[in-house]
Amino acid sequence: MKEIPLKTKEKAKRRQFGLHLTSVDIFYKYIFPEIKDRLEDYLWVDLYAGEGNLILPILEEIPVDQRITFFQNHIYLYDIQKDMVQKCIKNAECYGIPKEIAENKIKIRDNLGDFPQILKKQNCSIFHVTNPPYLYLGYIRKHNETKKYLEYFEGLNKGYQDLYQIAMMNDLRNEIGDLIYVIPTNFLFGASVSNKFRADFLKFYTITKMIIFETSMFDYTGTNICICFLKRKEFPRDNPQLFEGLKFKDKKISLKRYYNLKPKYKYRAGSEFDTFLEESRAQNTLKISYYFKKEEVVNNPGSLEIKVIDANKYENNQYKNLILKVNNKLSEKLRNNILYAQTVDTGSIDGRVGLGIIKEHFGVDGIFVSGNTYRTHPIQIFLEPVLAYNDQILLRNYFNIILEYFRRELDSEFLTTYKYSNADYTRKYLGLTQVRGLIETFPYDFKESDKNSLKSYIKKNEIKNIFKLIREASN
Repeated sequence: MKEIPLKTKEKAKRRQFGLHLTSVDIFYKYIFPEIKDRLEDYLWVDLYAGEGNLILPILEEIPVDQRITFFQNHIYLYDIQKDMVQKCIKNAECYGIPKEIAENKIKIRDNLGDFPQILKKQNCSIFHVTNPPYLYLGYIRKHNETKKYLEYFEGLNKGYQDLYQIAMMNDLRNEIGDLIYVIPTNFLFGASVSNKFRADFLKFYTITKMIIFETSMFDYTGTNICICFLKRKEFPRDNPQLFEGLKFKDKKISLKRYYNLKPKYKYRAGSEFDTFLEESRAQNTLKISYYFKKEEVVNNPGSLEIKVIDANKYENNQYKNLILKVNNKLSEKLRNNILYAQTVDTGSIDGRVGLGIIKEHFGVDGIFVSGNTYRTHPIQIFLEPVLAYNDQILLRNYFNIILEYFRRELDSEFLTTYKYSNADYTRKYLGLTQVRGLIETFPYDFKESDKNSLKSYIKKNEIKNIFKLIREASN
């Protein structure tokens, strides 16, 4: 039997446990400056401690002759894995903590299951600093080795989508006042994966600061992470969250951004785009449907040939071409709807998400789905009423210029991150709900003079004039 490489084994193990160990460098550079003046005021806890890299380095700042006492009075560490606990104990010994004392405060425990109540009986308030396990519910369901985690998503936790969300809700229910969490950026930017969780959690906590990394931080995952600083509210309430964020595009270049997360949009970053969609919705909206499916061909037999690509057959960097025979009704439907949605950035500048012309890009009449529908495939769009060819071209140009404007203004944060790579930009996914919303701002039935004005504004990249025209048309 071929031996599995050590790195592959390690990656599989980390995936199984949702484990991504935090480096000491992250602690010293980004976390310690925020807590250094309050070390004696709290019980410093990590319920998912791994090797202890988010808490034990505190001891470096404590005088050697006071470290043991400080450790006994101010530190508790846990992990579910025996080998991690043993490593954590050894790391404590490196700071001068005797093994028998370290073993009393560094324990094996499943803290996703429930919260260790012993912590709430201590003299100091709890400050929880952690890099919890994160593993998406969709992944957990699909793999036998992770299905044991499904029990965490039952009862009060039904509707949450990731292990880190379970960890944070445990803190909420146990009224922990101060938190620093190293978690995936979908906490801030995710839609369906995080909407319910953010709405529930941020009713009780205020984000005081966030450091966001749009660059790989861990060896075994491409998941981008943020360091989130949280303070429990005196009373639960739904109010906008205003805070400063520091975003790293790579390990050296950072960008300051100010966030205003609104309860109305489930506290998702980039909600200015949602506001535009809502306020600019046309009086008469186009009706939109997606996908040209196999059953349509079966239900519309005929002798007319149409040329299509098969979205389910991608070989040698291209989609397979097919000739289908259909009746006149279906042939006309395909040829009259020339647009498709590209929902995933390719990584190249000319391969960003948006609307495209099927014939122009693929040289065919339609995009056929021979099997299951996938949101990441090119998707043919069907409009009602059917628009003239030139009006569909105008819609394509309008859609793309608006989308690119918001990508610049909001640093693409209203889109879902698709994949982290060495591309010139962070690759994003455009949701079909967002496609529909933006198309519904297009006033397809406005006057010919307004159409000409819109064409001119697009050509000259006059965004403010486009917005003004659209606002007038939607009122």
